[in-house]
Amino acid sequence: MRRVWPLFQEKCLACHGNDEAKIKGGYDMRTLESTMKGGDSEKKALVPGKPEESPLYLASTREHDDWEPMPPKEADKLYTEQLAWMKSWIGGGAPWPDEPKRATIAKANQEKWNAEDGIIVKTTGALSPEWANRRYKPEALWGYQPVKKPEVKQGTHPVDALIALHQPKGTKPADAADAHTFIRRATFDLLGLPPTPEEISAFEKGFIKDPDAATKALIDRLLASPHYGERMARHWLDVVRYADSSGFANDYERGNAWRYRDYIVRSFNADKPFDQFIREQVAGDEIANSSNTESPTANREQRTENSELLIATGFLRMGPWELTGMEVAKVARQRFLDDVTNSVGETFLAHSLQCARCHDHKFDPVPTHDYYAMQACFSTTQLSERPAPFLKEENTAGFEEKKHLETRFADHLAMLRTLDEKMLVNAQSWFAEKKLDPAAWNKSVEAARAFIKGGGKTGGGKTKNFAGVFEVARGRLQKQGLPEDQYPPKLVGFTPEDYGNERVARKGLERLRWEMERYEPFAFSVYDGLTPQVSSVNSPIRMPMNPMGQGELEQTAILGGGDPFSPTKPVKPGVLSVLGSTELPESVEGRRTGLAQWIASKDNPLTTRTIVNRLWLWHFGQAIAGNPNNFGSTGKKPTHPELLDWLAATLVEKNWSIKDMHRIIMTSDAYRRTSFPTRSKADELENSSYSREDLEKNYLTFKPRRLMAEELRDAMLSITGELNPLLGGIPNRPEINIEVAMQPRQVMGTFASAWVPNPRPEQRHRRSLYALKIRGLRDPFMEVFNEPGPDFSCEAREVSTVTPQVFSLFNGQASYDRALALANRVIKEKPVDVITRVFQLTHGRDPSPDEKAACEAHWIQMEQKQTGLTFSTSKPPLTVKRDAVEENTGEKFSFHEKLPAYAEFIPDFQPADVDAKTRALADTCLVLLNSNEFAYVY
Repeated sequence: MRRVWPLFQEKCLACHGNDEAKIKGGYDMRTLESTMKGGDSEKKALVPGKPEESPLYLASTREHDDWEPMPPKEADKLYTEQLAWMKSWIGGGAPWPDEPKRATIAKANQEKWNAEDGIIVKTTGALSPEWANRRYKPEALWGYQPVKKPEVKQGTHPVDALIALHQPKGTKPADAADAHTFIRRATFDLLGLPPTPEEISAFEKGFIKDPDAATKALIDRLLASPHYGERMARHWLDVVRYADSSGFANDYERGNAWRYRDYIVRSFNADKPFDQFIREQVAGDEIANSSNTESPTANREQRTENSELLIATGFLRMGPWELTGMEVAKVARQRFLDDVTNSVGETFLAHSLQCARCHDHKFDPVPTHDYYAMQACFSTTQLSERPAPFLKEENTAGFEEKKHLETRFADHLAMLRTLDEKMLVNAQSWFAEKKLDPAAWNKSVEAARAFIKGGGKTGGGKTKNFAGVFEVARGRLQKQGLPEDQYPPKLVGFTPEDYGNERVARKGLERLRWEMERYEPFAFSVYDGLTPQVSSVNSPIRMPMNPMGQGELEQTAILGGGDPFSPTKPVKPGVLSVLGSTELPESVEGRRTGLAQWIASKDNPLTTRTIVNRLWLWHFGQAIAGNPNNFGSTGKKPTHPELLDWLAATLVEKNWSIKDMHRIIMTSDAYRRTSFPTRSKADELENSSYSREDLEKNYLTFKPRRLMAEELRDAMLSITGELNPLLGGIPNRPEINIEVAMQPRQVMGTFASAWVPNPRPEQRHRRSLYALKIRGLRDPFMEVFNEPGPDFSCEAREVSTVTPQVFSLFNGQASYDRALALANRVIKEKPVDVITRVFQLTHGRDPSPDEKAACEAHWIQMEQKQTGLTFSTSKPPLTVKRDAVEENTGEKFSFHEKLPAYAEFIPDFQPADVDAKTRALADTCLVLLNSNEFAYVY
């Protein structure tokens, strides 16, 4: 009856008992007697002990010819499991204890039934009693339980001791990796770069003397490197969806998003406590306001400290977003609120909260109320590019490249001026054709010329990129009330090409305003205040002088179906009630600070488990809890829950130090093991019943991994000596496939500019972290090697093996350029043994006799083929032709996009720059760059 009675309440009593006056079919199911008696059919509905003779059961199966399916609605039908409950209950005699007896039985069997049926979790504001009383399997609630640090036996490494709790019987861990393998593993893990031959040699010598001391010293050296922050930032930016453009139809560039990227690098390098890291990203601007450093009298040190906090909140705006004139502003606003709510949940709490946007969560104890309570923390958060002086730690080199944007800006202005003069000429023809007196028009034109010459602006106080004489003259006559048929129409006398050029130039100026923001001291940030009434956003947003002066004070409510035009019950700022209640401010300012403090609390079990789970993934290629963005019931459960809790508790004890957690993890035997069983244990492991995947999953061997797309590129640049190690700064533009770079990419109303690489090699050859990341234009090399798209949070990178990877790495221009640069480097070094030096740079070791002989033979063979070949040097294009259909006339037109940055382009080493011997060695280098030993970490 414990299952059947709730089933009757949910499925039957609405029509058969809850309201005695509205009982349908005369069938009352409130008591055993009335349930057995049946209804208007006058047939007994329930025969205890005989379910196949009980119409109640037969109707519920929906398959019996004599009985109408019940419940009537298909959506309310009983599932197979529920039918089995009813059949079993009837077969057992249909016991029907009264309410006091049911309560007594339930109390006596609570523990047993909880294990079978799950437990009820207390939450706030469920949309239905059924959901509020839903039961959850205890094991599905592991993420919400308080963190409990397990005891570990003294004298053993805690990580290894806790892994051993789940070690399969009959298995033995592999031996420790050798020094060469370990330094390569550790260096890529912490820096994303390969160790140099000199670093490998020094470590191997120290490792022979004292492996433990050498390992600890290596880890400390790597953690002290400024490139450590770059490596950790790459992981973090995957999670938060970093990009340098807004996505969607316009895909405007976010000129100053790079400052958030560099904030992440600095934070990891400084080992900023992770709880502080959270608070700054969620509420940095509020923290800055509370310190009153934004006043005009604040000194530079105060204001630059304020800059850091404003930059940090760029996290809240990392998702794709735009507002066009073709969209309802309230819908776009809601899209931001939904995005930021879910992003905070996934990033810091390992919860995809969007599942509770339209209804109470289907699987987790997260009611829709909690979703909107967290969203209410952001309902006074507004988007803005805020003044933020550059920090002394920020790299502001390379700003001179702005001149290329200024050249394009000037070209667009020149086109609009040309078209303006053409319209003035066409206007006179229009007056002649219409046989109208142009006197008023001519007077207005002269006044417009004087107005513009004097520096006049139009547009109701908003500075326009271009105000032509024709447009100003028309505007004056409109204000004077002259009938529209008495002066020329807009764009008078335009040809399809004129229409197209006008749109390209006007939209080009609009897009350049976003790009030129890159070199200005503004932060991609937010502020607290009223929601402004705007119909479109087509230029960087500035914070109003009085954030509370104009706009709407949004009142968050549960939205029916997630529709911003269907608010239902109002909600206050809050948190996930499954973790208890927390009072948050309801004032305009301070909501996000309260939320950030709750997230960053040492008592929040989701937060601490989430970040240590990510750290483990970044080291081992597999997370302890298999879905780092989803600790809910549909996510994978922890394979080693004790270890996860120990790490979470230790993080807090270590003052939230991420670097200390690296030291703990990387000094464990689990991390230091070889990827391959030693010969002495090979037979034992091969004969066991466990696959290699099982051994890796249980950390009995180390799981090899392929280098990430960025690591592949950076490693090649590093060994060739081309890598520019400069930290931070504006995005660079490396060379990508020329067809992709030049392909026409349409955005709203115009073409996006072509991808033009930086002119100088040292600009192009920076770390991949710094490459301009445009949502609508992916680098094919990065994409084919599983670089994630920035529209969705990437909890863990996929690793596929597909044919296009061969074409990219073996046949791609970038790979060949690196091979040629490597060959040139080695030839210029004049080593005693060329092939040995190539192996030292690519693989960190000397070649075996067979490897050396094979490479030398290939080198000789390739030199014979290269001798006598001639190569020409191609020049980059200075323009690219664009063909389009003009939307006003539907006719085709063409224009030439100028590429001014190419005028100063200095190419990488080309085959024509070196001799046949170097080109032949490059062919050998290319083979080594495609080897597993180069592309994988073992």
